Amino acid sequence: MHVDHLIFATGPDGLKAEAARLADALGTDFKDGGFHPRFGTRNHIIPLADARYIEVVEVLDHPAADKAAFGQAVRARSEMGGGWMGWVVSVPDITPFEQRLERAAVPGLRHFPDGRRLEWVQIGIRGLIADPQLPYFLEWKSDESLRPAALRGDVRLTQVQISGSADRLSEWLAAPVADEIDGVHLDLVAPHGTPGISNVTFESPTRGTVTI
Repeated sequence: MHVDHLIFATGPDGLKAEAARLADALGTDFKDGGFHPRFGTRNHIIPLADARYIEVVEVLDHPAADKAAFGQAVRARSEMGGGWMGWVVSVPDITPFEQRLERAAVPGLRHFPDGRRLEWVQIGIRGLIADPQLPYFLEWKSDESLRPAALRGDVRLTQVQISGSADRLSEWLAAPVADEIDGVHLDLVAPHGTPGISNVTFESPTRGTVTI
């Protein structure tokens, strides 16, 4: 399994300002990712090295956002002031996770500003809502050339500090979790209040070590 991307929900400054702030802190650029018609959200993308990225996401005033679990999760985090909402693991085949969680994966779709479509299936958003330390799972359906990883950034994700439990993560991922997953160091600390991502550390060619 691959640590695919991190999700950052916008605060009161809005999507463009939040993406610009994060990109500037990392010494890189962001791209307009487009919108998710099924989820009632839109995003900007900050490409990272190692086929990863940051998704900066904003909920829209749209009926889909009230119905879709992803839209609900983004709205809830934004109403708390914004910040790290969660992390996503991509897998080559989502079927085993559907069987283990006993439900079907949900189709995902993003329209690029130029009209192209990016498609995938995902499962586990409800798990993230209930316990924000948990990632959700994604299987890409579109060609690799359309995926965010094709943008090829040069900022490297090195560590994610999570308020949570290695045992709980191992159970959720159906794989042992210690202090590393897919080349990313996990700093697991005992929960104080709500579990979830506390901070994320990157190595930037122009900014050095950056913790957000």
